[in-house]
Amino acid sequence: MDGPPKLSRVLSLWDLVFYGIILITPIAPVGIFGVACQLSHGHAVTSILAAMIAMIFTAFSYGRMAALYPSGGSAYVYVGRELNPRLGFLAGWAMFLDYLMIPILNTIYVALTVGRLVPGIPYVVWVLMTASSITVLNLCGIRYTARTNQVLLAGMCVVIGLFFVQSTRFLFRLAGWSALFSAQPFYSPNTFDIHSLGTATSLAALTYVGFDGVTTLTEETKDPKRTVPLATMLVCLITGLLSALQVYLAQRSWPDYRTFSDLETAFLDVSGRVGGHTLFQGMAIVLIVACFGSGLTGQVSAARLLFSMGRDGVLPRKIFGHLDAKRSSPTYNLVLLGIVAFVGAMLLSYERAVALVNFGAFLSFMGVNIAAVKRCSGLPRSVGRFLTEVAPPACGFLFCGWIWLSLPRQAQFAGFGWLAVGLIYSMLRPKIFNTQSELVGFTEA
Repeated sequence: MDGPPKLSRVLSLWDLVFYGIILITPIAPVGIFGVACQLSHGHAVTSILAAMIAMIFTAFSYGRMAALYPSGGSAYVYVGRELNPRLGFLAGWAMFLDYLMIPILNTIYVALTVGRLVPGIPYVVWVLMTASSITVLNLCGIRYTARTNQVLLAGMCVVIGLFFVQSTRFLFRLAGWSALFSAQPFYSPNTFDIHSLGTATSLAALTYVGFDGVTTLTEETKDPKRTVPLATMLVCLITGLLSALQVYLAQRSWPDYRTFSDLETAFLDVSGRVGGHTLFQGMAIVLIVACFGSGLTGQVSAARLLFSMGRDGVLPRKIFGHLDAKRSSPTYNLVLLGIVAFVGAMLLSYERAVALVNFGAFLSFMGVNIAAVKRCSGLPRSVGRFLTEVAPPACGFLFCGWIWLSLPRQAQFAGFGWLAVGLIYSMLRPKIFNTQSELVGFTEA
């Protein structure tokens, strides 16, 4: 080969859509269903749809910036090019916290759940098996990751499809069409409260965290200028509609959210009601599959972000900028992240990992929305231009800022500590910001 190895453009539009949906997981609302019902006083569907509209604004910003800067660094590149290299580094550092926590979070969940299904084996064994399996699959190359995503997505869709069928049959047998079609999950005048809906919407927005991982694969995508913006919007739209349908049927099948025995596992109880023990077990298994797939894709995003920073010299190039010539994959980064996933799963609790995911995600979302607004500052001013170019990222920034400020204090303290480490590192290495990050052209193979 002439010159250094480079990432290969092999991914199609639907490869990116599958990747994004797997990263978010098609059953993302399952975990928050009971809590969202309680916070919204029975308006979980409305909160899911409201969050979808708001997150589409941020997806709009990501898609626009990915079309302008076809590099795998995502928020790191967008903020660095539009605003300031140091701010770009901090945005990438915050986003890396998000991507770093996703494999850890899913490793913890898979290990705990499998441990309950197969008792007697120590927790550390399941953590080791989960983290190593994710790493080995990703080391095989991005093609294998994409194909694995399709298999995992197919399995999840089968179980979700069974839930749709069983819940529809259950409702129709219960009270016919009147049970199946109702406006109550969307609006109930007796319990509707705008403040409660806003609180639930901030939780429901977490359903969509991870869609930005699509943009980290820009350099491995065919025709990224068209494909990446479309993929980010489709991921948010498809996730939102599927999530709303799941929650709608669950609410109709179990209207009184106050009778849930356990809010965190409420959706499993609904599955047991409409489909019996078989669907209950199937939903539990698909939760494990979903978390494994999310950990798989989360590790890919983190590895590509580290590669972008290593290639630019922001991080040590020999380690983080290394690319395997045979598989076109940042193997050193993947191995490092596999080790971090194992150690993190042994040291962190599930709740702490969730909070840190939110801190990094929404901070980087805010940065990208500001960058998108800044990009429009030099365009001709008109009402139409403002509504189509400036308003969407501005709305995305305000919504993400609201969620970010509402995070628990412990998560904010830990997140600011992470940012402080990144800031100190950037101050100790000022020369790394004197050069622009490398961008790969659209026509590069």
